[in-house]
Amino acid sequence: MIVEMGHRVSKMLSLFILTTVVGLVAASPARTWPPTFCHGQDCPRYSVVTSTADYEERLYEPAKWTSVTISGSEYSSAVSEGFRKLFQYISGANEEQAKIPMTVPVLNKVTPRQGSSMDVTVSFFVPYADQTSPPEPSDPDVFTNTLPQMTAFVRHFSGFARDNDWTENVAALAKSLDNATISYHKDFYYTAGYDGPFTPTNRHNEVMFIKSD
Repeated sequence: MIVEMGHRVSKMLSLFILTTVVGLVAASPARTWPPTFCHGQDCPRYSVVTSTADYEERLYEPAKWTSVTISGSEYSSAVSEGFRKLFQYISGANEEQAKIPMTVPVLNKVTPRQGSSMDVTVSFFVPYADQTSPPEPSDPDVFTNTLPQMTAFVRHFSGFARDNDWTENVAALAKSLDNATISYHKDFYYTAGYDGPFTPTNRHNEVMFIKSD
């Protein structure tokens, strides 16, 4: 009798432990890093602060980027020229003549000027292995750019993005933030593309504003 009761208690204890473990696993947040839209490439780390139907609030860790600033009147032309210079850098146009892995996203800081002119700073994320000391660029126009920890409000959309797609989504994000009475830097914004030109579907594009104090 005592032995049988001991077996029952043991089974109940085992069931309790198993149920508790399963419950803890189910309650644990799902691993979401890296995001699927990074396609297994190095990309900047962030945590999601809040998420709404219109945008996601992210806290980005400080990180180094390789950048070049292009001035002009057409967004797509500026991004293309900046991309070409940065691709030359990762292809060996640096002091170590090193081949540097491609990362995502191609990040573009857009600062509108008078009329239709704008400055576009095109940036590649520095791979984690090189974050401490990236190779120096050979092109004097290319530079290492450290972005501090920052809070960004991000809106994403799919498809092959054209100039008007970027501007429409920037305007939609600004409207959402204004309606929510959120303070953000209005004199510039960022665009981010995560896919190469030969990716036909499931493309991921982002626009973002940076939170101000």
